[in-house]
Amino acid sequence: MGVGATRDSAPETVQDTTLSVRISLDAMGGDYGPAVTVSAARHTLKKHPELRLWLVGDQDRIQEQLGDTVDERVQVVHASEHIAMDESPAVALRSKKDSSMRVAINLVKNGQVDACVSAGNTGALMAIARFVLRMLPGVDRPAICSALPGVGADTHVLDLGANVDSSSEQLFQFAVMGSVLTSAILNVERPTVGLLNIGEEEIKGNDRVKQAAALLMQSDLNYIGFVEGSDIYHGKADVIVCDGFVGNVALKASEGVANMLTQFAREEFSQGPYSQLAAAMALPVLKRLKRRIDPRRYNGASLLGLRGIVVKSHGGADELSFAYAIEEAMLEVEKNVPEHTASHLESLLVEGVET
Repeated sequence: MGVGATRDSAPETVQDTTLSVRISLDAMGGDYGPAVTVSAARHTLKKHPELRLWLVGDQDRIQEQLGDTVDERVQVVHASEHIAMDESPAVALRSKKDSSMRVAINLVKNGQVDACVSAGNTGALMAIARFVLRMLPGVDRPAICSALPGVGADTHVLDLGANVDSSSEQLFQFAVMGSVLTSAILNVERPTVGLLNIGEEEIKGNDRVKQAAALLMQSDLNYIGFVEGSDIYHGKADVIVCDGFVGNVALKASEGVANMLTQFAREEFSQGPYSQLAAAMALPVLKRLKRRIDPRRYNGASLLGLRGIVVKSHGGADELSFAYAIEEAMLEVEKNVPEHTASHLESLLVEGVET
């Protein structure tokens, strides 16, 4: 794994001001809508002079958040509809063709922007992106991939919830997509790839996992074998592959443990004057620890396998979280992730690793 391959450095790698990066934002998505998305847009524009943004949604509400701000790098695109967080993806796809999410993705399809970011309904975003942008050759389904903090370096994990039931061939495709993304984003030439299983021994796991392992061993990917759940945060592999059911459970369980530990720490440090004094002395360390594991820094999950770049932000994202999602999209534009993914899949198929 490359030195310094962490999410801390990722948003700062987009420095080239000679070329513009064009991104559409679903300004109505998420729990807070324009109050967060427009604020995050302003924050990110200040950091990146090469960035241009298309804010898509209710023009009046967006303009209200913009106020008297005038920036030639910002365009407001009106969309008359909004997809609710609990709305059926099928209904959203069929009935809301002028939703802020659909219009933002259409801008990618039409080549007006390079990428789209949304904090909206995950199921709807997957369905609309797949319908509008289509899949890359050799990819059956998109996968959700995100970086998670680990000892020494970040680990990219996929799928985190897009596909609850995946075949061995699809697990192999996830491995290819995750490897390409990690190589591009973290500048790791040959990322190590592990397959999440209930044990490291070859005899363990179900038939789909074993068949996926056979495909990975035949490929030119840097496959290191089975890994266990405890390896996700130990930096054992740059990329860890699983189906969306397992990945989502692992992610939510990890979030629960992190919240529990934070709560335990608060309770223990509030147990009397000596504990409070210890807390005051440990405050600098606690602040550094909080930053290292702050989930806002890891906001922005990639929807891999599409003929375009779409980044999913957490629905409850605040300004800082959503800004990280925008910067994730900028990195993927800079590294041209879809083209590299398509090229790598094509070379694997030519070499005889059929998916």
